[in-house]
Amino acid sequence: MAENSLLQRLEGIDARFEEVSTLITDPSVIADMRRYVRLTKEYKDLERLVAATRRYRNLLGNVEEARQVLETERDDELRTLAKEEIDAAASAIPEIEEEIKLLLIPADPEDGKNAIVEIRGGTGGDEAALFAGDLFKMYSKYCESRGWSVAVTSFSEGTAGGFKEIVFAVSGDGVYGVLKYESGVHRVQRVPATETQGRVHTSAATVAVLPEAEEFDVEINEGEIKWDTFRSGGAGGQNVNKVESGVRLRYIWRNPVTGESEEILIECTETRDQPKNKERALSRLRTFIYDKEHQKYIDDIASRRKTLVSTGDRSAKIRTYNYPQGRITDHRINYTIYNLPAFVGGDIQECIDRLIIAENAEKLKFSEL
Repeated sequence: MAENSLLQRLEGIDARFEEVSTLITDPSVIADMRRYVRLTKEYKDLERLVAATRRYRNLLGNVEEARQVLETERDDELRTLAKEEIDAAASAIPEIEEEIKLLLIPADPEDGKNAIVEIRGGTGGDEAALFAGDLFKMYSKYCESRGWSVAVTSFSEGTAGGFKEIVFAVSGDGVYGVLKYESGVHRVQRVPATETQGRVHTSAATVAVLPEAEEFDVEINEGEIKWDTFRSGGAGGQNVNKVESGVRLRYIWRNPVTGESEEILIECTETRDQPKNKERALSRLRTFIYDKEHQKYIDDIASRRKTLVSTGDRSAKIRTYNYPQGRITDHRINYTIYNLPAFVGGDIQECIDRLIIAENAEKLKFSEL
């Protein structure tokens, strides 16, 4: 039976959960930060799987008891209750089996992390910068609705408004696992504010969502970092003009595979506090290096799966925002809706949910569960 083969896959889960539960309280494990973080993540994953497994076993047990009642009892009331139990389980069991199959697939280890989001205006000049600004507002409102915090790290304003480029960090529960679906080229079709003859133009902006690297994810020789300070520009009063709170770091990163070197330049003017700006610049440096080194992991997955919803080529067009028709189309899953004002106002959860479903279906197919 299908459930028996699934139960075989679940053998040893409880024992491993108890083992990990003990390990994360061991002082020697706690002292090893890399191991401790890995085990706490495994504990959270196993906790969900163990809970689902117990519900599954209880359901199967209830069905078995109900069938025995039907075979042995003559009392009509008891037989009716037994039939109701079996009918209820008929719909509940497939659902929990699907849940368990997804939990058995190794989760992306980055999903629980915070994210660094980079939005850059692409083709379209001033209109592309305005669109990049619209995307930033969309994500800001969405993150607010999720209770996530948004902190702008750096930005370059467009001449007519919006942003040529804006980089911001998003902190919260499972941020990267959700926002990763937004990486790619976003295309907009609308009449620009600068258009005098009412013609519809097509512009684009690129969104890159990176998992925020923690200190122990990458090794950086901080002694090789070259720091500069400068006065921040823009609004903010006299302090902005008189105090060198902006920081700029230069770091030579060496590719561990090819041995090639690359200079990384990062600026941060987010706060008026220079030490805080330094820490945020360091965070971006860690994320940049981690993303470079993590790319092999992404490429390995892509080579095994023909389509990839969440970690595809960042140069691929993923979504079109058509203002004249009020239409949003996500090209990865052929999903079209006609509530553009609400969507750009931050109501993007339904689209993300459909992307997650498509990704999960792909994972199940690949894993052959």
